[in-house]
Amino acid sequence: MAALLRRWEQGRAAADDLLHDALAMTALEERDRALTTELFYGCLRQRAALDWLAAQKSRQGKPKPAVATLARLGLYQLFFLDRIPAHAAVHETVELAKKHLSPGETRFINALLRAAERDRPALKAALDRQPLAVRWSHPEWIVERWTARYGNEAALALLEWNNAPPKLYARVNTLRTTPDALLARWREAGIEAEPASGSLWRQPMIELRGACVPERLPGYAGGAFYIQDPSTLLAVELLDPQPGERVLDVCAAPGGKATLMAALMQDRGTILAEDSSPERLKLVVANCARLGVTSVTARGARPPDPAETWFDRVLLDVPCSNTGVLRRRVDARWRLRLEDIARLAAEQSRLLQAAARRVKRGGVLVYSTCSLEPEESGDVVEAFVKANAEFAIGKIVETFPPRDGVDGAFVARLARRG
Repeated sequence: MAALLRRWEQGRAAADDLLHDALAMTALEERDRALTTELFYGCLRQRAALDWLAAQKSRQGKPKPAVATLARLGLYQLFFLDRIPAHAAVHETVELAKKHLSPGETRFINALLRAAERDRPALKAALDRQPLAVRWSHPEWIVERWTARYGNEAALALLEWNNAPPKLYARVNTLRTTPDALLARWREAGIEAEPASGSLWRQPMIELRGACVPERLPGYAGGAFYIQDPSTLLAVELLDPQPGERVLDVCAAPGGKATLMAALMQDRGTILAEDSSPERLKLVVANCARLGVTSVTARGARPPDPAETWFDRVLLDVPCSNTGVLRRRVDARWRLRLEDIARLAAEQSRLLQAAARRVKRGGVLVYSTCSLEPEESGDVVEAFVKANAEFAIGKIVETFPPRDGVDGAFVARLARRG
């Protein structure tokens, strides 16, 4: 665990990818996999609060990165994880320190954790009095930004939302099965699952409860379902692709939206799924194969070609800051910088202009993002429409996680005049 956290610290790899690869190389039981996941994501999620706690019991100033990692791991178990007895948390962390740190650093970890354990009630009370950025472990600039935009109450609700474990949803692949059949199969296998209905989406979704590994669920290999949050359905539902149409998914990997398009089109028509990453395009191909989709062709991203047959419908789900999915992408809050938002907005505007040139007259273009920031959502769309009179805004859907109970998303349907 300590090595996994250090790999995240030292590189730019996403936490999800690191954990997935690490678990794939082990044969841990479900309970141990769940604990590993909780510790890894928890230490990242509560990073600011854990560093504050460590600072209360240390006179040495900022510790070396390897020492800080072990301190966070032990403190997380003491303050945020009830299932591990305090004495066990201290002992196991000190044993890890013996393997990774010098004797002096190990003594420091031991003294720090024992002092924190002894003063836990007072430290918990003091933590609750700290500024929101420390108490809810978010970068200060994000907290200030959201408080100014949403107000104190809504901003606090969003911070709380981001620090709760995300729910796991499965979209039923209607090309392969029905919601009733999949639910019955899972319940027969003793899996806790319930239909997930909502006013925002129409597709059949199932909420999975309790610890589970999607790849090990009945029906996974046979393509009966695809794991995705309900918010990711909105862009495809607003696009509303029809059987027999020619559709383009511009930033398609890993393929969740393209395969949903295929299901809505009854796998009849042509869907081109493009992405700039060859490695991620492999995920599109693999997901299409597993889900039994034949109407999708995956290919590398390319600029508009005047000789290309224009598309009936184009979906542009842009790379973004991910501020609407910080609950699910727990490390994104620490990777993001304020200046990234303007940079991303410029790239999103460029992608939107390019995608628009591939929409036929009378066709539909949907722009979507999982950012909560107006610079990446409404501002991009409004500037585009001002500069492109042949496009008009048809409908906009926005989700706010604490209010809607799903990830944050912005989706705009644009129609090109005939």
